[in-house]
Amino acid sequence: MDYAAARQTLLSKPEAIEDFPFGPEVAVFKVRGKMFATLGVEDGEGRMNLKCDPVEALALRDIFPSVTPGYHMNKKHWNTLALDGGVPPGEIERMIDNSYALVVKGLTKADRLALELRYGRETLFPA
Repeated sequence: MDYAAARQTLLSKPEAIEDFPFGPEVAVFKVRGKMFATLGVEDGEGRMNLKCDPVEALALRDIFPSVTPGYHMNKKHWNTLALDGGVPPGEIERMIDNSYALVVKGLTKADRLALELRYGRETLFPA
């Protein structure tokens, strides 16, 4: 998955917006004001930060050399993924889905229920 495909996948999530609070180099993707991903380019290579369950975060780092502790993030809860072809696209999509779902789960009850009513639980929390 390249930068453009990653960006398209991130923006396809319900009510996802792209913001640039840190400048034009790093896109921040949010749902209801909460960040679920960042996407940027470093040394010509796309890099993405994704939220992750702490146990899964460690496992992904062991499995994929392209996955490292979250750059400029809480390394317990975030991973950085180099978009260098080292992780299959389907796995990247799963990681994006999980990051988005973790953030939605942390929203206020009112915001979470509003999203569930509008988009359905299956859309927000894919199996």
